[in-house]
Amino acid sequence: MADRLHFGGVSGRTVVGAASRFGTPLYLYDEAFIREKCREISGMPNAFGLEPRYAMKANSGRAVLQLIHSEGLGIDASSLNEARRAHAAGIPLGSIMLTTQEVPRGADRADLERMMAAGMRYNVCSLLQLELVADFAARKKLPLSIRIHPGQGAGESATRNTGDKYSCFGVHLADLPGALSMAGDRGIVFDAVHVHIGSGGDPEKWRENVDREIAFLEEHLPQAERINFGGGLRTARMPDETSADVGALGAYAKRRLEELHTRTGRKIVMEVEPGTYVMANAGYLVTTVIDVKATGPDGFQFLVCDGGMEVNARPLLYGSRHPFYVVRKDGTVASSEFDSGGLDRARDLRVVVGRCCESGDSQSLDEEGHIVPRLIAEASAGDFLVVGGCGAYCSSMTPFAYNSHTQAPELLLRLDGRLDAIRRPQTLRQMTANEEGLRN
Repeated sequence: MADRLHFGGVSGRTVVGAASRFGTPLYLYDEAFIREKCREISGMPNAFGLEPRYAMKANSGRAVLQLIHSEGLGIDASSLNEARRAHAAGIPLGSIMLTTQEVPRGADRADLERMMAAGMRYNVCSLLQLELVADFAARKKLPLSIRIHPGQGAGESATRNTGDKYSCFGVHLADLPGALSMAGDRGIVFDAVHVHIGSGGDPEKWRENVDREIAFLEEHLPQAERINFGGGLRTARMPDETSADVGALGAYAKRRLEELHTRTGRKIVMEVEPGTYVMANAGYLVTTVIDVKATGPDGFQFLVCDGGMEVNARPLLYGSRHPFYVVRKDGTVASSEFDSGGLDRARDLRVVVGRCCESGDSQSLDEEGHIVPRLIAEASAGDFLVVGGCGAYCSSMTPFAYNSHTQAPELLLRLDGRLDAIRRPQTLRQMTANEEGLRN
């Protein structure tokens, strides 16, 4: 079996070296792989220009943001704090767009206006957001973007569909005339339109959204110069999954925008906002097997690891599947989801669980929360259980404080082979720093 794990340049020896220096659990990211995915996105075919932005909610670490921005991607922020965080990492406000459910008031609103005046783009997502920012935008002559809720969406699961009636992201089509009327009355220009239908859905749905959004632009937004198709590009974490063909999707959008130009003379710049596509397979979660348990002759064998739902909640939240690797203490890769030769389904079905006091703390669950045994090599306490596909929506969204487990460190495998710590391990003192005891 190959020493290298499936995606990028991480090897069994890299895993052992990282664990020996920093302990486990830890996140391990591959710089070369991140840069490769950024260049795939930047190389998408386009008709009249392409401006990609990285959806930073996928992984918000300072070094990750700096690395991705160095490849020419801007930033898609989903909260005012994300925008502040990106700017604090050295990213110019002119490279950031804020698309949020928040309705900033008070000091936050003042900060929003300051950032907009300095170049940050604001993507209006509700009538109230528009009403609150309208006078300021008109006075400063700042163009706005508008996110439209199309009434249709698609995602890898129901909870990741952001375009149907069960989600409320953006200005619904029924409210669009009111938004356009308000903007017209205030002298506001919408120079960009944005529609994001969900994460990880069928690429055919992405193409349908291209057609739908171009129709919105052509019918309702005569001053728009940009069209943002969102992110959600499907990413294959598992051997039986297929990633979106970003070249083919870009070519489709290019052709449709060229046809729009032929009809109207308008040259529209294309924008996309990938997050998972850039980061998911660039990251691994490295855990140590701390115990091996069984539930009788008709039960399962459990590999109990020192990291579970508190470092990767996606299986619990979505029923998401991630590839598993067993790495021995000497760096030998004993089993890989992408090379199951030598494993026997009658003998080698095992369950991976964490250490949390929670029955859902498993890395292998279906969408209803049932444990699904997986084909994994026999492991002993002290071996490493590595979970792939953990570069996106793991460190940024998991409940690491549950059971008072501290936030795991994050490492970056650099181009020259060295390992840099890009997040130090949290201490218990840091976790409890803001707590107050009872006062007499």
